[in-house]
Amino acid sequence: METGNNVMAERHGATRGVRADEGWPAAELRGVTKRFGRNGEVVALDALDLAFFPGQVTALLGPNGAGKTTAVRLLLGLAWPTSGVARLFGTDPRDPAARQRRGAMLQTGKVPETLTVREHVKLFSSYYPAPRPEPETLAVAGLEQLADRRFGELSGGERQRVLFALAICGAPELLFLDEPTVGLDVETRRALWGQIRRLSSEGVGIVLTTHYLEEADALADRVVVLHRGRVLADDTPSGVKRRAAGRRVRCFTRLDERELSALPGVRSVALKQGAAELLAENADPVVRALLAADPHLSGLEVTSAGLEEAFLALTQVA
Repeated sequence: METGNNVMAERHGATRGVRADEGWPAAELRGVTKRFGRNGEVVALDALDLAFFPGQVTALLGPNGAGKTTAVRLLLGLAWPTSGVARLFGTDPRDPAARQRRGAMLQTGKVPETLTVREHVKLFSSYYPAPRPEPETLAVAGLEQLADRRFGELSGGERQRVLFALAICGAPELLFLDEPTVGLDVETRRALWGQIRRLSSEGVGIVLTTHYLEEADALADRVVVLHRGRVLADDTPSGVKRRAAGRRVRCFTRLDERELSALPGVRSVALKQGAAELLAENADPVVRALLAADPHLSGLEVTSAGLEEAFLALTQVA
């Protein structure tokens, strides 16, 4: 059976840019600074080095203004670095040959509302030399029953699925997904997650920006956290959680919030439904202090903290 990487290499030729099966970056930013403002006083990216690889789902996270959108726009050829180099498949992101090898689903994307879903897929597919077959594109995006509906008649979640279809119809080697599941119900969101995983398993590199941290945790092989135009963390989801979030201690206690906050190593305290949740780098001293301070302690649980806690810990410290 052919692998996803071999299929893509055959589709796009071995001589054009970087082949997906060579392990080189599909896209990269090298020493990129991007400034805005009349005098360049606003620094969106600050000497940023970042690379994205075939077959890898990378979640690009960060608070508003961290530089995520700017980084993606540079790699799509929609903006240009103030200094440094942006490369897509080893060449200028504006190169038509490179652009035919990537797909993008952006929040700012708009399409005519009078065309049907099928007409949109046919139109976008015509831009690519070896597009995905139309029935396959519709099936992957879950649009078979909506193919003859006009875009303007669709709900918000259905429109998101159409934009996803348009991003994948060219059989891209690298796919940029900007908040792809906004407006989707739980069932449809999970189905889209499954398709993203399938595309990745076929060798497609995926750059995912999302505010749903559980989505990043569920999908990403790698998490990159940006803050003020620089990389704060670049690791697996579990690695980011280990480095930044520590452990979560949950219990029922008679100690109040002030007393809990004073325990050694406690970073934060939250009281939820009668239970206390403590975040700490190391759970052992916290547990010992709890047992010593409250003989009535019950319901003690120690678990790994989630990606949300890790994200907040990283960005708040920075």
